[in-house]
Amino acid sequence: MQPDERSAALSGGIELFNAGRYLAAHELFEELWEATQGGDSDFFKGLVQAAVALHHFESGNLEGAQKLHSGLRRCLAGYLPAHAGLDVARFLTELQVFLPLRGPIGAEAAFRFEARPRLFPSGGGATP
Repeated sequence: MQPDERSAALSGGIELFNAGRYLAAHELFEELWEATQGGDSDFFKGLVQAAVALHHFESGNLEGAQKLHSGLRRCLAGYLPAHAGLDVARFLTELQVFLPLRGPIGAEAAFRFEARPRLFPSGGGATP
């Protein structure tokens, strides 16, 4: 994947993710993951898992969301505090607050669309 294609795919994935279109964002992040070897592979894998986790939560599959959470945190931890122009630390914090990680697997929890985590630019940028 050429650098301009990579940049466009990442921007598109971020836009879809921030709009709450998690499956569509997952597709773009997965293209980036599959096209990447080495350094950024885990970064894109973490974004894929984040999109799928939020899709599961939104669909009422709390167990699926909870299972993906620890894996995506491991994938993205190596890119703290920021990577590829994204504030990874802020995102992981927002995700941890948003996902109901405490309590029994399969418990009922409400997905509050207006409170969903978003991918922000690094450097304290405003709402994307």
